[in-house]
Amino acid sequence: MYLASAPLISLAFALSALAAPDLGRLKRPLELVVLQDCEGTCDILTLRDAQHVRGLPPRGVHTGRLPTQSGQERISFVSYDEHTLWRAAQSQCGTLDTAALIPDDTSQASQQSVLTSPQLKYSTNLVGKAPPMQVHRLIKSGDSSNRVDLVFFSDGYTDGEHAKFLEDAKRLAEDVSYNQTFNTVKPLLNFWAAFTPSKESGVGVGGKPKDTVFGLYRDGTELRGVLYSKPEVARAACLSLGDACDYPILMGNDPLSGGLGGEFTVITPSLANGPLVLRHELGHSIIDVGEEYDGGYAYFGVNAAANLSTVPWAHWLTPSPTTDAAPAAAHSERAAMPLQAYAWTLLNTSAPWTARFAAAGTYARHLVRFSLSGVPAAADLRVALDGADLAWEPRPGIGRDRWHYDVYRAGGLAQGAHEVEFALVNAAREGDAQMCSVEVLEFGDEHEFNATPGHYSMYPTFSLENTTTYRPTNEDCLMRQVTTADFCSACTEGLWTALLRRVDPIDALTARCTPGAAPGTVDLAAELRLVPLAAAHADSATTKEQEAAIEGEEAAIEGEAAAGASYTVAWTQDGAALPRFANATRLAVRGVRADAVFAVDVAFATDEVRVDRDGLLASHRDMALAELCAL
Repeated sequence: MYLASAPLISLAFALSALAAPDLGRLKRPLELVVLQDCEGTCDILTLRDAQHVRGLPPRGVHTGRLPTQSGQERISFVSYDEHTLWRAAQSQCGTLDTAALIPDDTSQASQQSVLTSPQLKYSTNLVGKAPPMQVHRLIKSGDSSNRVDLVFFSDGYTDGEHAKFLEDAKRLAEDVSYNQTFNTVKPLLNFWAAFTPSKESGVGVGGKPKDTVFGLYRDGTELRGVLYSKPEVARAACLSLGDACDYPILMGNDPLSGGLGGEFTVITPSLANGPLVLRHELGHSIIDVGEEYDGGYAYFGVNAAANLSTVPWAHWLTPSPTTDAAPAAAHSERAAMPLQAYAWTLLNTSAPWTARFAAAGTYARHLVRFSLSGVPAAADLRVALDGADLAWEPRPGIGRDRWHYDVYRAGGLAQGAHEVEFALVNAAREGDAQMCSVEVLEFGDEHEFNATPGHYSMYPTFSLENTTTYRPTNEDCLMRQVTTADFCSACTEGLWTALLRRVDPIDALTARCTPGAAPGTVDLAAELRLVPLAAAHADSATTKEQEAAIEGEEAAIEGEAAAGASYTVAWTQDGAALPRFANATRLAVRGVRADAVFAVDVAFATDEVRVDRDGLLASHRDMALAELCAL
């Protein structure tokens, strides 16, 4: 559907639930987005009405930060109070140039303005930058005002590759949301594909963008990062979609691996690596966590601990073998990393690539972990440790793309010097074969290092500067190993928390009143619509009185609960419980006082959340009949 003139109206209605008034929602908060440079100077990008942020006090401020490719930081301030919002921004930035903001209704800032907030104001450098887009629905679970929306934006897809873009976007959306990774939270998400044709096909290389919408390119030829050269266009494109764009995904038309996280998630539709990169980078953006793999520089969030005394995942620690319930005391699993190198070096047959390292000689097991690109066959490359062939095997069908390999070896490394070697055998692979990264890890015996999948403890992670932090599991999380399909429990719980801060379990509460039979009374019919995360915890016991009250309508929540997930619904009248409507989504009562106050409390439960500090799995709505009915 092309976002221009008349078709805009149909998309606007598709993105908005206008069927009935929704009771009990707060007004929309304001969001101020700025870019701050390393010296602390801020440029305002936009001021707009935002989706609600649950748990945010009326005069509180929610602050979100994302790094940008240029080294600036994108900071979002959200508050229900405009004065509080500006004070928070000025405290962070100092003086702000508000003259740079232009109301979108006095300019041509957006060709998609029907989808934006009526309060939207753009920075002058975003005016007119949003490209014309054809927006397609990939997966829709609900109205964008109460969902988190992810949008694939096309780059390097020409007019003739429109269908290919949609096929790539749909494949990736389904890959990350069906059966794994985002499957259990899928009802909280919408996925869209926004197509704008590029003049050239593909992604630029050697630091030179092609003539494409967002100017994606590789810095060299290595299958590493994919960068963008037109951030202002990407910002305007996402902002122009209003509520329908929370996380922009710039997808470059290239069959080989590459990506980037931060303000924009940048990916390619690589069959082998596209879903892996997408899951991992969205984990950073949505959950707000750092890395779990070794050799990074950012370790923070629910999956990182700086020491053994403060453990964000303490409630996930595996119980001690000596007790059935109590978690084991936090202790470090014994491991070391004597070698790590991100070489990104092209291999040749003239001389092997080698690296020497020293081992302590005190560990029982070791692992050689490396990644390669441009090496489709084992016969093309010999990988050896201290002269012993590691007999590596390429991923079937990997072709020229990058992949990650682990070679576990029983027995410890002897004390002293060791050498790892990558020797290219097939000269035909020169110019393409690349050793991307290599590391050697050593582990204690089974009593010192528990490598069992599903075991939660304190596993050491070694940064680029060889400082140590801790992660929850050995290799159970895609933030550690991109080839893993799922998050660990700590990250999954963080995912629920992040999404439910933006999505209310109550999609809508609607009601209607009619005069009661007796003076001063009313008949009330209310209907609760829940985000379809689960069915009721249990069917309500339907009595003849209730059946009469609801005139034969089904009261219990329909559908079967997902494993470990349930809803509990409780209605009250003037503070007194109404047990006959337990776990019912419809309430119908007759002859109640016209000044009565009804309320509903909804509690969602899932095995994937053990601690809900901010009460995000619960929701409450009031219905004051004096205001609602006004008969």
